[in-house]
Amino acid sequence: MSFAALFVIGMDMMQPTTPPKPGSGPIPAVKTCQVGFLPNERKIAVITTGKEVTGEILRLPDRKQVLSAKGSAPRMDPDSGDNVSHLDFSHLQEPGQYVVSVPGLGESTPFEIGPNIFAKPFRMAIRSFTGQRSGIDVSLAPDFPEYRFPAGQTELAKYHSSSGKTGTRDVRGGWYDAGDYGKYMVNSGITTGTLLLAFERNAAKLAGLKLDIPETGKSKLPDYLSEIKWNLDWMLKMQDEDGGAWHKATTAQFSGFVMPAEDRADLLIIGTGKAPYKNTTATANLAAVAAIASRVFRKYDPEYADRCLRAAKSAFEWCQKFPRELYQQQPEGIGTGGYGDGEPDDERLWAAVELYRATGEARYHDFFLELVKKWPETFGEAPVPGWQDLRPLALLGYASIQGQLVDPEFQKRLRQDLEKSADAVVQRIQRNGYLMPLRSSDYIWGSNGVVANYAMVLQMANSIIPKESYRQAALDCLHHLLGRNLWGTSYVTQVGTKWAKNPHHRPSGADKLEEPWPGLLVGGPNADNGQKPPARQWFDLTESYRTNENAINWNAPLVFALAEYLGTTP
Repeated sequence: MSFAALFVIGMDMMQPTTPPKPGSGPIPAVKTCQVGFLPNERKIAVITTGKEVTGEILRLPDRKQVLSAKGSAPRMDPDSGDNVSHLDFSHLQEPGQYVVSVPGLGESTPFEIGPNIFAKPFRMAIRSFTGQRSGIDVSLAPDFPEYRFPAGQTELAKYHSSSGKTGTRDVRGGWYDAGDYGKYMVNSGITTGTLLLAFERNAAKLAGLKLDIPETGKSKLPDYLSEIKWNLDWMLKMQDEDGGAWHKATTAQFSGFVMPAEDRADLLIIGTGKAPYKNTTATANLAAVAAIASRVFRKYDPEYADRCLRAAKSAFEWCQKFPRELYQQQPEGIGTGGYGDGEPDDERLWAAVELYRATGEARYHDFFLELVKKWPETFGEAPVPGWQDLRPLALLGYASIQGQLVDPEFQKRLRQDLEKSADAVVQRIQRNGYLMPLRSSDYIWGSNGVVANYAMVLQMANSIIPKESYRQAALDCLHHLLGRNLWGTSYVTQVGTKWAKNPHHRPSGADKLEEPWPGLLVGGPNADNGQKPPARQWFDLTESYRTNENAINWNAPLVFALAEYLGTTP
């Protein structure tokens, strides 16, 4: 979740009182994934209708009918308020371009059936992080050469009085967190960890990708890891000599809608305002991420892997000395994203698991087994991680351990609980009118990130307890994000045919280009305004930071989920 605009004051931040129609044009009655479907998966179009219908699948470009299918009996979907019917065309497996046509209601946007339909969206989603780079000239050429800006935050940062130090420090680099130009350790943690775990699972597919980033052809690292290293290097710079990490590096207040180089306010290193000035959540995030990095980078750069492991161990020891140093109150004069978290033990749990997996040292294993007793319930009905709760990543990490000493009874229990939880998510998707996993209470700030995290968890569950239903449910999550939703709109900018047009994203708002920066997953419906139905609380307006901001921690599980289904090199 991004809180990047939470404290911004000004006319451009006012929340709209009446919902506009998101995307461009009217809301279609025939909705399907605008990217498409794999040949061997379930293929369903959602029809908004109060009557029984029959649809036709037309091949493009000749519009020849290749299949006729009868829709299911219409039923009410309570979270959207729509009457929906499902039109199943799973029998169609022939690769090609198609549309679904329903006489009297209209047609879907075009989509593709093929083995590598997710290659382009994956490339756009991972290269969106290049577009979030700080401290370097940015260009999304050759794909989108007009999307570029000169480097921002090129000067040394100043220690804020809350940091416990004076002078300057080099914290150049890293990714801008969201639609603003702040850099936050807590959100960088789950983001970078998720992307590293995606590589660890899919190295054979990801290692050879050419991403056309500044390091392409110049580094011994795979491009995917070079992109991650840009942010990981920044996280390492945020670690003090005693092992602790400061909370964030931002200006005192959010900038207006300007390009990065035009935000000329001082960059500040911000801490808790009292000794030891660093905090446990930021430091434990660094410990976990650096531990994963030590495993992932070892094949390509052993020296860097060793550096990451030293940083992880030092950060973990700092957290042992300071287990509950919290960042919950903004220092005076600071109005950028808070990312305050009153419970640091889930971060410490994640750090312990990842350090154990990296080192095999019993002390990390023992600490994990003792700390995990704090939570009698393991996965529950919503087993998704977020920056406030990293326990699901810790539990998934332990459940997946092979070839190392584990507590066999506890791991068995974890896997059983995971299966029960994942089965419940699958059943919820099957009952939902739009075949997606959110409960009514899940329509929070960044609900699309929640959907992407459901996809990730289902994929991880499928590796631990293989079930085809988990694979299909994860695909259904992607189909929802890519257009099979009540708006008939892709929530990922410039992916599909009809996408979110107006993200709360400063470069998109300041660059004078008609279309937004590509590959950004916007936050999605957010019912904290108290309005119902919850799935309709999305506003495709730049000023709607509550529903239409982008954030790196939402794009990361999107990258993870898309990577799983890559066929050939994108």
